[in-house]
Amino acid sequence: MKNVYVYDLEFKSLVHKLCRDISNSNWRPDYIVGLTRGGLCAATMISHYFNVPLEVLKPRAESNCWMAEDAFGYVPSDARGESGTEVDPSLRKKILIVDDINDSGSTIEWIKTDWPSSCLPNNPAWSAVWNRNVRFAVLINNEGSNFEGVDYSGRNINKLDDPCWVVFPWENWWEN
Repeated sequence: MKNVYVYDLEFKSLVHKLCRDISNSNWRPDYIVGLTRGGLCAATMISHYFNVPLEVLKPRAESNCWMAEDAFGYVPSDARGESGTEVDPSLRKKILIVDDINDSGSTIEWIKTDWPSSCLPNNPAWSAVWNRNVRFAVLINNEGSNFEGVDYSGRNINKLDDPCWVVFPWENWWEN
């Protein structure tokens, strides 16, 4: 399998494209979630561009229930008052999840499974969260991935047609 290198200048150009596409979509995140390790550099830059907070999530190693609650508009039982509702759509936060690559789709699928499992998993309102309140941005989107729900991508590739390993600047900075 061949290596495809993304050098620093292209990396910045991909982040710029993501920021432009997000801006053009008239959607603005309340905060950014950078996925360790690959998504952190781009997430930090996007967070600065939009001047919104940055949070970090380590996929498959930690579950951030509070992020799921933010996305869902969950209201804890002690704060419900007389309405007794568990969901208030007006409280839903707009969250942008950033990663370097949607390779197989497994990381995004993990989030889409993990978050509902920690916050009212059987509530049908979850279908109103994805791609509305929670969106996904990647520098490189593999069109051959099992996940097709990426909202913003810097560049598309198809690893089924052209198998490759994408190497980002932070992965081998000491060699360049």
